[in-house]
Amino acid sequence: MKACKPALESNYITKVIHDCKRDSEALYFQFGIRLHNVVDTQIAYSLIEEQEGRRRPLDDYISFVSLLADPRYCGISYEEKEEVRVLMRQDPKFWTYRPMTELMIRAAADDVRFLLYLYHKMMGKLNQRSLWHLAVRGALYCRCLCCMNDADFADWPAVPPIPDNLKSEDECLEEEILSVLHVPPGKMGRVIGRKGSSILAIKEACNAEILIGGAKGPPDKIFVIGPVKEVRKAEAILRGRMIDY
Repeated sequence: MKACKPALESNYITKVIHDCKRDSEALYFQFGIRLHNVVDTQIAYSLIEEQEGRRRPLDDYISFVSLLADPRYCGISYEEKEEVRVLMRQDPKFWTYRPMTELMIRAAADDVRFLLYLYHKMMGKLNQRSLWHLAVRGALYCRCLCCMNDADFADWPAVPPIPDNLKSEDECLEEEILSVLHVPPGKMGRVIGRKGSSILAIKEACNAEILIGGAKGPPDKIFVIGPVKEVRKAEAILRGRMIDY
């Protein structure tokens, strides 16, 4: 991993990943690696859908299995992935065993061997506006579960600014940011609501993505990603849910 660090942090080498958030979180906390210059195929898919008039909710993520099955991209079945998921749920230490079984090797290889094909297929579909969004959201996704407060942002590379040609073409285009909110003890349930009703209502009211650390990440943090005005709106609503009356 020490040998991989320069490439993973490089601004000149593109890393292609499907849903980079948890991978970036693991690299950062286990190895001190700040993943950078990522093309996230999950984000790219949503942007292409939006371009073609099929806008998806911000948190309606496509799984890697579903993306591979989409005939516009690969059109292949990846049923073995579900088999591995079942084994992982049964035994969280599944990936620690050595020697690796043939199933483990196939699953690890299949998780990456289609990514470059998807990358080239998707990059040909994205317009200039979407390419900028892809770069920005990739950068924000990489750090969203790693920054415990706004001060941590200084340790990461700068987010790509709006290109000059897009500023002149699209006056409505707005910078996108990441905000980290600390939730006081005992207040997360109020923020989420019964069966997620409260957090769902907040997501519907704001054009911003809201991520909760939860069991796999910082349990007392909420991460908000989106255009500046929408993020500030989401912050205000979330803070209101934490207030005792």
